[in-house]
Amino acid sequence: MINVNKRSGFTMTELMAVVAIVGILVVAAVPLLNNANQNIMMSKTRLSLQQDARNIMSLITRVLREAKTSTVSISRHNSSQPFYSKITFSTIDNKNYQFYQSGKNLYMADGTNVKILTSDLRYLAFAFPESSDMSIVSLSLTLEKELFSGRRKALHMASEKVMLMND
Repeated sequence: MINVNKRSGFTMTELMAVVAIVGILVVAAVPLLNNANQNIMMSKTRLSLQQDARNIMSLITRVLREAKTSTVSISRHNSSQPFYSKITFSTIDNKNYQFYQSGKNLYMADGTNVKILTSDLRYLAFAFPESSDMSIVSLSLTLEKELFSGRRKALHMASEKVMLMND
């Protein structure tokens, strides 16, 4: 004989327990996922800043090595910029170059051609590390990007010395 009154399904208590467990899991998982997302963003930003800084340092160093020592001038673009944040020079093939900071932008001027190398510049400085030798130029730059919740990631790079090859 088959019992017709037997019901299959879940009781209200079982359903409430499942909802409570799922709720606890969601509450615990959201901060973990948020933290993982922030770590991924931080890593991507760090890699992007490193790549940009390497490319910029390589470009400036390569062009600066061809400068005529007698034409190198270190100054600032305007009075609102830091001292030593602009370098002007001519190369051996008589091309005129400028690298300078204006706000958060790093500009490269090649004659009349002006190009933004980065919009993430926080600090730029050119210097003659040895006052007796004007054929050596030191370069420092700091790039910085906004991340999330007001946090920022910065990367500082400095070249030891760039030897100017031409007098």
